[in-house]
Amino acid sequence: MTEFLTALALALAIEGAVYALFPGPMRRMIARVQEMPDSALRIGGVIACGLGVVAVWLIRL
Repeated sequence: MTEFLTALALALAIEGAVYALFPGPMRRMIARVQEMPDSALRIGGVIACGLGVVAVWLIRL
């Protein structure tokens, strides 16, 4: 459980750094995401989830 919480905190830190360093591009990206259809977001989410699971699996070998 500690590792999960550490990973979650790291994800928040990275996301916060991206917003702090690039606020303008992040606003534009959010505007573009709002225009995307749900199916495209769902496919992107499934792909990102799959890549994350594979990455964790490879790291843990």
